[in-house]
Amino acid sequence: MQDKLLRNINYIRVSITDRCNLRCRYCMPEQGVESLSHGEILSFEEILRLARILGELGIRRYKITGGEPLVRRGCPELIGRLKALPDIEQVTITTNGLLLKEQLPRLKAAGLDAANISLDTLDADKYRYITRGGELARVLEGVEAALDAAIPKVKINCVPQQGFNEDELTDLALLAKDRPLSVRFIEMMPIGEGCGYAPVSGDRLLERLTGAFGPLEQVCANNLGNGPAVYYRPAGFLGLLGLINAVSHAFCERCNRLRLTADGFLKLCLYYHDGLDLKTLLRSGATDREISAAIRRSVAEKPLGHHFGERQPLDKRLEAGRMSDFGG
Repeated sequence: MQDKLLRNINYIRVSITDRCNLRCRYCMPEQGVESLSHGEILSFEEILRLARILGELGIRRYKITGGEPLVRRGCPELIGRLKALPDIEQVTITTNGLLLKEQLPRLKAAGLDAANISLDTLDADKYRYITRGGELARVLEGVEAALDAAIPKVKINCVPQQGFNEDELTDLALLAKDRPLSVRFIEMMPIGEGCGYAPVSGDRLLERLTGAFGPLEQVCANNLGNGPAVYYRPAGFLGLLGLINAVSHAFCERCNRLRLTADGFLKLCLYYHDGLDLKTLLRSGATDREISAAIRRSVAEKPLGHHFGERQPLDKRLEAGRMSDFGG
């Protein structure tokens, strides 16, 4: 499926819940955000119906996200059912990792293709502070369990922040030295609570990583993910380092993604309100053909690009401000 700029749209991020078991400081206020009622979020059957329609339109790759997707009962089973659809090539997940170890057997059995795990610090006290109560040990156990289970791709997503974790970014990068995983550094987005935090630019980080590890070999990323990460392999590393510079080096001209919110709204770009209310179509008796035509019309108008870094975003909630929304 192509938009009016002839970009090939083949990837969608599907939020299956707005709920999370953490309250990360750059993601949401301490009291959290008002949760959607059970009836407001899409059922798994509705998600699967949309996936069949989207598959016929050319959407081949799915990222299951939230909130925290693993807090929704049946998440691994949904992944398995998505994997069974004829047009879907890949189903991956983005998670904070707290529930990953205990759910890995079911995720592995479902055929999960990759796990992106959010991790901004290796200091237990700092992790507890930034997440408002999270346990670092559980996340690290989840990472190791994913590697032991031979999940095809394991990725660490880190958001560098001045005055918080800038001094330990090379330590985080070293997670990829002896492990077959990727550590990706995502520029802080001016979204929601993140507007109050000072980012570390990708260019500045690249200089720091080069200073620590020597010249970095850029690696072709065709088979590494669905997003805009530029990957590097330092000498002697088993894994890779990735930089996702969505603000300083926007990738809009090659954007291939859509987003489906937990309450069934198809977002064309994270920055804008614009999109399509699929839940209303689903629940008002629209046929698959009518839904498909509506999606085509909407995707044709996908914006040229975002304006993060130029002015305040239009929607301060924006899927609870998940920085990992820019990670593929």
